[in-house]
Amino acid sequence: MFIFRDITMVFAGAFLCALLFWRLRQPLILGYVFAGLILSPLTPGPRIHDVHIFEIMAEVGVILLMFSVGIEFSIPELLRVKWVALIGAPIGIALSIGLGVAVGILLGWPLFQGVAVGCIISVASTMVLMRLLMDRGELDSDTGRVMVTLTLVEDLAVVILTVLLPGLGSSSGADYTQVLWKIGKALLLVVPVVVAGWKIVPRLLARVERTCNDEISLLLALTVCLVIAAITEAIGLSLALGAFIGGLLLGNSDYANKLADKTLSIRDAFVALFFVTIGMLIDPRTLISGWRVLAVMVALILAGKFAIWFLVVRSFGYSAETALRVGVGLTQIGEFSFILAQVSLQAGLIGTEVYNATLAASLITILANATLFRLMKAGPYEVPEFSPSL
Repeated sequence: MFIFRDITMVFAGAFLCALLFWRLRQPLILGYVFAGLILSPLTPGPRIHDVHIFEIMAEVGVILLMFSVGIEFSIPELLRVKWVALIGAPIGIALSIGLGVAVGILLGWPLFQGVAVGCIISVASTMVLMRLLMDRGELDSDTGRVMVTLTLVEDLAVVILTVLLPGLGSSSGADYTQVLWKIGKALLLVVPVVVAGWKIVPRLLARVERTCNDEISLLLALTVCLVIAAITEAIGLSLALGAFIGGLLLGNSDYANKLADKTLSIRDAFVALFFVTIGMLIDPRTLISGWRVLAVMVALILAGKFAIWFLVVRSFGYSAETALRVGVGLTQIGEFSFILAQVSLQAGLIGTEVYNATLAASLITILANATLFRLMKAGPYEVPEFSPSL
């Protein structure tokens, strides 16, 4: 067994590369991804033996980060940006899919390959976005709230797309009954959990806090987070969404900030592991062999998605500066795009060339996204003018 040696190499590599990029005044995310490239079995030099183990461990980083984000948010603050999330996000996703189809037609792709590519580029990495916002201290800004709510809706859209895409590759077509059942089941199970947690969790936490034992309080907080994340995964939703809901429930407690501080060091260690794992998945050879498809994917993500989200956010009454920042923030893809690419590959909608280009495009757009974030000034705080009545 090489697991302990591999863990040592991963954390040592993350430390050394993060230190290097910190000295170069670059985002630490870039150092973590670079460490993954160095340790990847797909590159020469030192390598870890089983990437899959680290993919599983990286899920812990996703859960803890989304959990801490949920603690720092409040329901009233999220409701301030509900319209751009509930209406604007589906519009943006639909436009991204349409863009993939249009470019596919111009390049002579099969229709459903264009649809699959559009779906793949339509969802940004919640993990990357959260980390960049937290590093800049902009999570509580209106721009940050818009970005967070948009990516959460995108996470929900992944559930629907993973059911629809295999249907496009079959002769019988998509099973819309299955889609409706999956959405209905998710709502039937999640809503009672949220309502119950809303009433029970803060009281339970307050009672545990009276023990004055920090370890017990921390264990309760992590238990709530993991239980709700496990429930959402079991009904077909994402772990990230469940962890965020768990954080929101605990965010109503008077001890929310204390809980966030307790999980901070654990979270940062596993978040680093997540980005190292992304670097491990990239095959540098695809950057050369499939450069044309890769260039198209990168252009769709950086230019196409920026234009789409800028127009969507601007149309909801936000300033051009806020729309610009949101557009930049969503110009990357990550873990959920990998899932959609795998589903599309298995359904025969895309080939291995597009699949490998997706992984490489993820690396390139994350690096570009982090750089663009660094170049932007502090974000504005504003209340949008758009406020439709139902």
